[in-house]
Amino acid sequence: MTSPSFTVTESHPAAEHPPEEDREAEKPAFYKDVQHFGQQGHVEGRRRDDPPVGPRHYQTPLHNGVRSEATSTQSTSLPRPGGSWPSAAAHRLPASSLTTNSRGGHDKPKEPVTPGPSGSSSAKPAVASTAIPTKFLAMDCEMVGVGPKGHISQLARCSIVSYDGDVIYDKFINPSMPVTDYRTRWSGIRHRDLIKATPYPEARKEILRLLMGKVVIGHAIHNDFKVLGYSHPAALTRDTSRIPLLNLRAGFAEHECASLKRLTKAIFNRDIQTGKKGHSSVEDAKATMELFKVVEEEWERRFASKPQGR
Repeated sequence: MTSPSFTVTESHPAAEHPPEEDREAEKPAFYKDVQHFGQQGHVEGRRRDDPPVGPRHYQTPLHNGVRSEATSTQSTSLPRPGGSWPSAAAHRLPASSLTTNSRGGHDKPKEPVTPGPSGSSSAKPAVASTAIPTKFLAMDCEMVGVGPKGHISQLARCSIVSYDGDVIYDKFINPSMPVTDYRTRWSGIRHRDLIKATPYPEARKEILRLLMGKVVIGHAIHNDFKVLGYSHPAALTRDTSRIPLLNLRAGFAEHECASLKRLTKAIFNRDIQTGKKGHSSVEDAKATMELFKVVEEEWERRFASKPQGR
């Protein structure tokens, strides 16, 4: 029986270390890169568990103890378990979805901003009209008596309505002097109405601010301007007690100074200022605007042709 043969390889003593230059040349490129980055200060003070700096080349796993090199058709990026990485475009976030702060953290997504409503959104929009109604206002004031026997008139209520009859101002006003005659039969004002009323100086500023630059309509409106201590431009004043066209439409004498109550009854067949509660400045202001609109077109044309408004 033949004995098995064995091949014995003799071990040789380790060769001397090659020179430093040769050892540097034999180092893999990876170590050279690390050394280069270290010299540039990119990896100084790094810990083992820190993520890698810069691009990292993927090494293929050992297969039967042999590492296979990646071919040009293989991806050199780290694979995702179960498949390849999707393209970056598929995961691109909208610009408004996420913001990054200076420390690298992420802020909450900002909510989309929708314009809100403005401070004047609650006001009723102006209605278009050939007469530019936004520039027309009708005003009526109620007075009380102050001083001895109440012979001096002072403002106690003011109401202003728009061209469409909407009330834009209506306040009780506390006179600057003690009231000696409330004139309730005509004014409709009572003591309780003035307890928390707006002080006269404050109310006057509010009223004049509204009248500024507007065409103001009133019945015997010179009395209203007088208690306000105010003179409105004649070109912007319309007094329904002095419009001949209105008197003719009502069947009165052309230059008659008819009362607001009579004009309203004659033209609209409607009664105002009834009852024992006295006048309502809101009701009177609305009636004044309605009367003006009856002759507005013709009267405005005549008014514009005059050198100076009366």
